Amino acid sequence: MNILEKITEKKKETLKNYKKKYSTSILLNYIKKIKNFSNFQEKILKRTSEKKISIIAEIKKASPSAGMIVKDFDHLKIAKAYVENDASFLSVLTEEDFFLGNLDFIKDIKDIYNIPILCKDFFIDTYQVPLVKSFGADCILVILSALDIKLAKDLYQTANDLNISTIIEVHTENEAEQALSFDDAIIGINNRNLKTLEVSLNTSIKLAKILESHKKPLVCESGIGSKDSVKFVIENTGIYNFLIGESLLKSFNPGMELKKYTQIKL
Repeated sequence: MNILEKITEKKKETLKNYKKKYSTSILLNYIKKIKNFSNFQEKILKRTSEKKISIIAEIKKASPSAGMIVKDFDHLKIAKAYVENDASFLSVLTEEDFFLGNLDFIKDIKDIYNIPILCKDFFIDTYQVPLVKSFGADCILVILSALDIKLAKDLYQTANDLNISTIIEVHTENEAEQALSFDDAIIGINNRNLKTLEVSLNTSIKLAKILESHKKPLVCESGIGSKDSVKFVIENTGIYNFLIGESLLKSFNPGMELKKYTQIKL
């Protein structure tokens, strides 16, 4: 199996344990009690219309491609550094086995900071949508390369029903064409091939042409390691939204590294 298949197989096991602990009705009751949800899509749409650069700053401990990224990992410390240096949004890795994440990371951060949060995980079951919203997530990631189109549509519809934003992630031309049918979703272009872990910014340039007619925002994901790479993508695609993780987290000071991006003058 490739790495993506390994992750999704393990996720099936993890979800069995969650389902034993939380029924969907319990999750929906939890959701009713949470008062600090943010409209992720509304904010990113507004910033995009104003041609403002938006950084979705990622919090993660490890990844299959990079191994252990942050040894002395403290999600609240990283969130504080990002918020203080003008992150527009946060992306929080919650996949437990390959990224060493946890859904509690989102709850902990939302208890302190009023900032829209993307739950970065591998969504393979509609049950996960109320699950992650019950922990405070404002947006989910639907990875087309990990799903058949019917399940992707079901996840998207469930998210719409629960008033949570969706990023439809694509990596190939075929996936980009499929994503156009998700009219009201944000579309993320992942420059990393999740099956081989190879990265190329040319993926964003190629797929942005296919996605020109999409009315909602596009996000460039992976491979952003400098101000020049941000400017390169903007100039060649018109995309102003960037999900950045490893280049921030591997730096000596993630907050100051983020500032390099949030203070870019166009």
